[in-house]
Amino acid sequence: MNERRRLLAAGAAAALPWPRALAQGGYPAKPIRFVMPYAPGGSSEILARPIAAEMSKSLGQNVFIEFKPGGGTTIGADMIAKSAPDGYSIVMMLTAHAVNASLMKKLPYDTVKDFASITLAATLPLVVVVNAASPYRTMAELVAAMRASPGKLNYASAGPGNTSHLSVEYFGSVVGAKLTHVPYKGSGPAIVGLLGREVDLMFDSLSSSLPQIQAGKFRALAVSTLNRSSVLPDVPTIHETVLKDFDVSVWYAILAAAGTPAPIVQKLNAEVIKAMNAPEARQRIEAAGYNIVGSTPAELDTFIKAEIVRWAKVVKDSGATVN
Repeated sequence: MNERRRLLAAGAAAALPWPRALAQGGYPAKPIRFVMPYAPGGSSEILARPIAAEMSKSLGQNVFIEFKPGGGTTIGADMIAKSAPDGYSIVMMLTAHAVNASLMKKLPYDTVKDFASITLAATLPLVVVVNAASPYRTMAELVAAMRASPGKLNYASAGPGNTSHLSVEYFGSVVGAKLTHVPYKGSGPAIVGLLGREVDLMFDSLSSSLPQIQAGKFRALAVSTLNRSSVLPDVPTIHETVLKDFDVSVWYAILAAAGTPAPIVQKLNAEVIKAMNAPEARQRIEAAGYNIVGSTPAELDTFIKAEIVRWAKVVKDSGATVN
């Protein structure tokens, strides 16, 4: 089993110990800023809310969410890369963090060297959704329409470099179909676009589109992982329907600035994992379709490096560019 699959299947990892002096007092002595590099309403916020709430209770300090969308996540990431390495500013980065290393010609930070890994928090399938009024009812019908009119169908993404962008470009390149990319500043605005029929489809994070699917406003055609989702058991996979072995998921990693002291990194690691596994938080997270991971910092370091290599190949093979 390769490193990526081993880590994703690992489940909640044991937290690392930290020095007794740190556990007894000191950090945190003030609120902690939890940056979301997307607009409100997306999958990162859905996961971050219960984590922040539980951490606030456990630490006795407010862990508050701050939205910094734009630049395909680079604005929020750069804020953390250039912040004081004291553990009072952390960020939730998604798969786009690894994608941007090859997709963007120049980044204002080093994807590996400028960040301290805390934990790979969770993973989540993508779901292929269309507006409920769309004529497409199956993936086969959608692919046929893509091939019949190259570039005519528009797809929304949560931003350039996001998994909702690259997964479609990769999918299209393999099935021989061309679509037009319409990037938004997060899943929330992209969902509004699909609700308003500004676009034809979206490969969205499951947690973001699930309320619209349940409300009958979106039609789910397929999920992006090899296995069906437990929260949408009747929705087939892309693997089952039109493209064998297609397997893409979104991952959610929590990072701090490089140079953050190891004891603080270790404490944050333990607190995030404890927060995700608190009964109420775990129920909310899993009900939204996430798979809780909870890696060690060292495991996340290895994982991100492997993902940079993996997505560099996807970028090259698909010919994807940032608009």
